[in-house]
Amino acid sequence: MLNVKCNASEPLVLEALRGVRLHFVSLMKDLEETDIKRAQLGLAHSYSRAKVKFNVHKSDNMIIQAIALVDQLDKDINTFAMRLREWYSWHFPELVKITADNIMYARVAHFIGRRTSMTDIPGTTAKKLEALESITMDNAMAQSILDATKTSMGFDISDIDILNLSMFTEKVVKLADYRKKLHIYLTNKMNAVAPNLTSLIGDIVGARLISHAGSLTNLAKYPASTVQILGAEKALFRALKTKGNTPKYGLIFHSTFIGRAQQKNKGRISRYLANKCSIASRIDCFSEDATAVFGDKLRDQVEERLKFYETGDAPRKNIDVMREAIKEASQAEHSEDATAKTRTKKRKSDVPEKKDKKKTKKRKSDVLEKEEKKKTKKRKAHKV
Repeated sequence: MLNVKCNASEPLVLEALRGVRLHFVSLMKDLEETDIKRAQLGLAHSYSRAKVKFNVHKSDNMIIQAIALVDQLDKDINTFAMRLREWYSWHFPELVKITADNIMYARVAHFIGRRTSMTDIPGTTAKKLEALESITMDNAMAQSILDATKTSMGFDISDIDILNLSMFTEKVVKLADYRKKLHIYLTNKMNAVAPNLTSLIGDIVGARLISHAGSLTNLAKYPASTVQILGAEKALFRALKTKGNTPKYGLIFHSTFIGRAQQKNKGRISRYLANKCSIASRIDCFSEDATAVFGDKLRDQVEERLKFYETGDAPRKNIDVMREAIKEASQAEHSEDATAKTRTKKRKSDVPEKKDKKKTKKRKSDVLEKEEKKKTKKRKAHKV
């Protein structure tokens, strides 16, 4: 050790280091300028990779794409169902009044096809009625559909028309099934990325908030007043331009809390809910451990606030609720650590057992070999 004190923040030292970096190629032997450039490029790549490194399971970009696709599928399925109702009503107009649900209408139309197929072949009507009951999940509705096929006022259509109609109904049913699977995927993704926001306001509304903000980080940076009117920007700027009343809520209007509140309390509960959404999004964005404890506690607070507006019962203080949530989260974390430790202990305890089994197998094989050697010796001695 040279024991030389050096202050790297001095301007002279910084200038000297800059000169060394600039003329490093000429100072070092067997070193080319391309090697320096390659090393700098690798260092830049590793630094950038470390800066943008994130958890794959917490990528909110997948949520943005999934909620956009869910909304688009809802619009498309609704449009296709209305087209199907209009098209199939020329052949079987009575079905529109019997089945109100669009997806059920498509399933029933795909199953029936030509309306005379229910009663064409004698002896199969009972089986077809059972299959129709499994689709509609209602005995009375299935029986009324069967009765309507016998006395329908619709006109007959050709085979090529019924073929195209059945293909269209099949596509609508498949789209509806895919929409259900996509909703399950979105729910799982929201529980992984933003569990507290999902527990507080629901997966669909939470995903729309994240999508409108651009990312979970942007949503966490927004103040509660911005979260409250997120999605109602046109109404806000129109009110500012005309000097009218500003909107009280945006996307959070689709939450069940707003619908349950009285008309005079909708603005107050939307402001309170936006405050809790802002807290939940910040916890989800900046916490390392994914837990829904805080979201459950925040939802309980909103429930208490709704009850306070209706009955006047004083809700709990926010600091007390947060202390309870922190305590529960720490207990859950300790329990997870304890279970992980017990698993590791079991794995370690299983290892020597396997070794002992191997040793016993070796011992048995050695004993068998010794016995065989003794037998062979006795046989040789007996021959002699």
